Amino acid sequence: MESIRYLDRASGEWREERVFGERELNLFYGSRLGRALTERVLTWPPLSGVYGLFKRLPGSKAEVTEFVARLAIDASEAELPLSDYPSLDAFFARRLRSGVRPLDPDPAALVSPCDARTLVFPSWSPERPLRVKNSLVTLSELLGGDPVLSQRFAGGGVLISRLAPADYHRFHFPASGWASPPREFAGRLHSVHPIALEAGAPSLLNKRSLTLLESAEFGALAVIEVGALVVGTILQTHAPGWVERGAEKGTFRFGGSTVLVLSEPGRVQWDQDLLEASAGGHETLVRVRTRVGYRARSL
Repeated sequence: MESIRYLDRASGEWREERVFGERELNLFYGSRLGRALTERVLTWPPLSGVYGLFKRLPGSKAEVTEFVARLAIDASEAELPLSDYPSLDAFFARRLRSGVRPLDPDPAALVSPCDARTLVFPSWSPERPLRVKNSLVTLSELLGGDPVLSQRFAGGGVLISRLAPADYHRFHFPASGWASPPREFAGRLHSVHPIALEAGAPSLLNKRSLTLLESAEFGALAVIEVGALVVGTILQTHAPGWVERGAEKGTFRFGGSTVLVLSEPGRVQWDQDLLEASAGGHETLVRVRTRVGYRARSL
């Protein structure tokens, strides 16, 4: 597969992604035999759980420095010195230093839930699947077949935020409002990387967690965390009830993953640069707590 390029929104520069486990991903998804093995064995959630367990053991502490160097991670943003992380998973789920990701001050701004490579689709009709590379998913499938939610978000927009292993892996609320208890959906654990999506992997139907966020500014938002290959755990660190825009919602454990935000029709005007890049099939690296859209002017 060709190199994965994305637009860094902060610098305006095109960058090439350093792919963690690229050889393995090409092996798993690059042939009929590899895809069959992946579907039947490697995406089984307990297998990812065992892998993640090893990354939480003290012996994985020795991997932290190499992981940082290999993926060119800016370790100065981390809350703690590298030597203070007891395992690779602890570093992976790290918090950032105070002030590193300031919140957009405009209350009418919908903010990114995470550091991620972002796609925006302004309208999702329930009559047609959403296409991400060669991977297809319907609104009803994503929402677990719930007819009420499917009707509520029919025709609305969707933000797809793909986290790479190098990224900060805590996720945050895109708006203030009342957060429901999370609803869990079972599923396999395909990779969410473009290599897997290009092969048609049903990655957005992986194991996932859905929180309904009732917001005065943007109406209802569905915030969906999607697990991935070697990501066996989606940990919610918030309590249901009133939450503040930009506050921490939870964290993924070891691996890369995805967060989706669904909006009701007519409630969010997505930022034009993200719409234009997405229309061309290009991801944009967006930092957590920065604006991705704003309250629609018609409201």
